[in-house]
Amino acid sequence: MSGAERTEQAGGSVLSRAFGWMDASLISLCVGSLIIVVLGGLVQVSFGAFTMTIEEAWRAVFDPAVVLNPDVWQVFLLGGELPDLGKRTLIVWNIRLPRVFVAILVGANLSVSGAIFQAITRNELASPFVLGVSSGAGLLILLTLVVFSGLSLFLPILAALGGMLAFLLVYLIAWKNGTSPVRLVLAGVIVGTVFQSLQTGLFFFIDDIGVVQSAIQWTTGSLTGTDWEQVRMALPWSITAVSLALISSRQLNVLLLGEQTARSLGMSIEKVRFLLSGVAVIAAAASIAVAGIVGFVGLVVPHVVRNVVGSDYKRLVVGCVFTGPALMVAADVGARLALSPVQLPVGIVTGLIGGPYFLYLMRKQQNLGEV
Repeated sequence: MSGAERTEQAGGSVLSRAFGWMDASLISLCVGSLIIVVLGGLVQVSFGAFTMTIEEAWRAVFDPAVVLNPDVWQVFLLGGELPDLGKRTLIVWNIRLPRVFVAILVGANLSVSGAIFQAITRNELASPFVLGVSSGAGLLILLTLVVFSGLSLFLPILAALGGMLAFLLVYLIAWKNGTSPVRLVLAGVIVGTVFQSLQTGLFFFIDDIGVVQSAIQWTTGSLTGTDWEQVRMALPWSITAVSLALISSRQLNVLLLGEQTARSLGMSIEKVRFLLSGVAVIAAAASIAVAGIVGFVGLVVPHVVRNVVGSDYKRLVVGCVFTGPALMVAADVGARLALSPVQLPVGIVTGLIGGPYFLYLMRKQQNLGEV
């Protein structure tokens, strides 16, 4: 064998190890999800109070004054004052596209969070919403808005603390010489109900109607009024959570094998479970901090992706990163245009999707609750 052939074979072997886990089903899912995101983005930037044609909207999207200008991107990502831009370009890039970007981040975060929770509990019904994490994060955010408004800069951190507190409480309630899928779900429902009741009680202490409207948006999940500030707030947490989820895919696969098998492979189960729970809470908190409590995305998306690409967590996480944004962007299009000019909270639309899907899971599967 010649040196060139050996080099080519070695290169092919490296590529196979690096990308061999990607198969046709995963690629098809990712491409289909990207198409939905692009089409949803096209609709979002084309319709609004300021009407423009699809051609005008996409000309604004690809305006070289933005796309090829590093100073503009620095303002978008780090903050500052924008240079002079055309009216349509300013509307598209400063008002409409940030909403699409936030939907993408929220969808990816909630989907990855749900996938991790389903692995560490070995329960396909687990999600940030069902396990009470969303309610815990939402309660602390609402408390911040009502009582400690000066701490709004730290919303992602506060949301993570609230979500972790809720999840620890769920685990304590469900623990009885170990946990079971049914006990975890029931404990999550209990904790979520209590925290939601506390959220409702906080409304009686709000005098400012503006704060009431803001609080309603948080508790129902809404992308109305999102801008680059929300993108900047969620982006670093999202990158961190998704990266850690990909790095931890092997540990997630081992957890699915059961505690006895995981221990025989030398895994410290409680330590790994706690650390991975932290990653899932960070992902959920990043979305809750910018969009409020959006239900069922973390339940529906991992299950759909698992049916398409299988249970390997490297493929599952990548599939969630693409499919979650597709669901959120599509749901936000429906929330914005269904009753135009009235805009529904996107959490209502995802609830209308997730509720029937939950019922479908219950009716279809005999061993409901086991991954």
